[in-house]
Amino acid sequence: MSEKTSDPEKDSGPEKDSGPAKKSRAGRDLPAAIAVGGTLGVSIILILLFAPMLWYGLVAAAFAIATWEVTKRLHTAGYNVALWPLLIGGQAIIWLSWPYGPTGVLVAFVATVLVSMVWKLLAQGISSAPENYLKDLALTVFVLAWLPLLASFGVMLVTQEDGAARVATLMVVVVCSDVGGYAAGVLFGKHPMAPAISPKKSWEGLVGSLLVGTIGAVGCITFLIGSHWWIGLILGPVLVVCATLGDLVESQVKRDLGIKDMGTLLPGHGGIMDRLDSLLPSAFVVWAVLTALL
Repeated sequence: MSEKTSDPEKDSGPEKDSGPAKKSRAGRDLPAAIAVGGTLGVSIILILLFAPMLWYGLVAAAFAIATWEVTKRLHTAGYNVALWPLLIGGQAIIWLSWPYGPTGVLVAFVATVLVSMVWKLLAQGISSAPENYLKDLALTVFVLAWLPLLASFGVMLVTQEDGAARVATLMVVVVCSDVGGYAAGVLFGKHPMAPAISPKKSWEGLVGSLLVGTIGAVGCITFLIGSHWWIGLILGPVLVVCATLGDLVESQVKRDLGIKDMGTLLPGHGGIMDRLDSLLPSAFVVWAVLTALL
């Protein structure tokens, strides 16, 4: 999970905030967001320094909560996704990546899809045909791929050589991208990037994210991992673009559902899923780039 502060590049959503807390330009309680983000960041640093394999437990717990948040929102909107296959199969995808790597992830993913197909088929009993079978099954597979499948690449980083440094690279570059986008968006943001999806996300903010994110990537590759600096020039821009697209995907999902946040667990941030949107595609990018080039 990322230690994000409130980001004006993020969608403010269709719902309005309430309460006396002072809001930032992003419409959030900025002091609470900073406090929560800082606490999460320190916790992750301590885990990576002293007990790296606890990363598995942290990620597994976070994605169990995130899956529950998303399925609850979908159910409220009238979509009946397969909750229990998602929860159990999602945990299998994450945990089987520890001993078996990508093979374990693939087997667990396919097995969960098959179970979900049968689960939805028999949800109303064999005496009546299920309603909205195709729509609900498609959404179940989407959530499975969006959350635990992408998360598995982030958790597998810790099992590789210099695993803690690779996870730290993921977190640092995403934070650098957020900070760069925040600063550039506040200071220079005038040209909306995708106003129909996320009105406060600007092209100037993207430039700031690319600049600071690439600097962070070069620094992490050079000083944390101890490899060729030019790998950071590849990793940084690709990660920033994917992180930005991850933000936009979740923003559009929330717009379709008519909500501002997926949950309320983290003050100033929303739910767990609201902190994972950019990390999910970024985890795959870091795993793929570092696996290929290191």
